Amino acid sequence: MDWKLEVVPIPVADVDEAKRFYSEQLGFVVDHDTRTGGGVRIVQLTPPGSACSIVIGAPTGTEPGAVQGLQIVVPDVDAARAELAGRGVEVSAVKNYTEDGALAEGRGGRWNSFVFFNDLDGNGWVLQERPADE
Repeated sequence: MDWKLEVVPIPVADVDEAKRFYSEQLGFVVDHDTRTGGGVRIVQLTPPGSACSIVIGAPTGTEPGAVQGLQIVVPDVDAARAELAGRGVEVSAVKNYTEDGALAEGRGGRWNSFVFFNDLDGNGWVLQERPADE
């Protein structure tokens, strides 16, 4: 039996602004923008190449900005960082975790190069570089 994570709800304050950020600045594909009963608006967006999407607008029971540590794996963290910065996203420098668990500037070893950023509400995202041969 396959268990596949398909959608992660992200709490946001303004659906229009969040949709613009995720689609225009992050480059996520807008899968659908649907209004349901009771004035609820559901927008599903998918990162390029991902099998998992996010949904904004759905009631999540959490405050906007409460979700932290959402991780996207990319083949080239430097190129992904440059792309986001070029679209106006405030991104960290490339960082790595040291042996004692501290976060340090610069690239690390295999699976140990990261870039951090937040959406407009403060939901925290992480880009992690996947080794090219994996």
